[in-house]
Amino acid sequence: MTEVLFKVLIIGDPTVGKTSFVQRYVNNLYRRDYKMTIGVDFALKVIKWSDSQNIKLQLWDIAGQERFTSMTRVYYKDAHACIVMFDLTQRLTFQNTVKWKKDLDAKCTLPDGTSVPCLLLANKCDLKHREVEQAEIEEVCKEHDFIGWTEISVKEGLMIEESMRFLIEEMMAKHSTLDDFSESLRMTTPTIRPSANDKPQASGCSC
Repeated sequence: MTEVLFKVLIIGDPTVGKTSFVQRYVNNLYRRDYKMTIGVDFALKVIKWSDSQNIKLQLWDIAGQERFTSMTRVYYKDAHACIVMFDLTQRLTFQNTVKWKKDLDAKCTLPDGTSVPCLLLANKCDLKHREVEQAEIEEVCKEHDFIGWTEISVKEGLMIEESMRFLIEEMMAKHSTLDDFSESLRMTTPTIRPSANDKPQASGCSC
């Protein structure tokens, strides 16, 4: 059994749901009372990718407060992929995703010099109120070279597993030393969206 280790950054403004996202994905838990992240928190998840291979994900939940941005170069070091998250009900958090992406690109690249694969996630789609339209997200995604985007609901568990699998497949595609990697893992579509069947029942999700 072989094992591959990937470091994944979770970045974005405070209160957009980064810690909740990590806890939902790693432990399938959701709570309303998470304390604000100070500096950086870590979580680990091991995935059985095939009969002969495990993937170990090291998730770095990075604080969104401005006073911690001076440390991001240290936190970003050796990252294999990144998630930038924002809150659909707070427009400023969406506008700041460009700042987060530029900060990442300026401070971190892959060993071959290319940008770190970055997925854009729009949280809280279970709420009726929203301040960001899908067309705007699509435009930012394309203009700033995100590998894709989708709306999610950490509270309802919507599109969490799917988003992470999309990101893992991108990392595996770049991990060219794996002999048993299949080209069929590559996902070429620039956007992933939940189907109607994926929506939480009676949640008011308009994604």
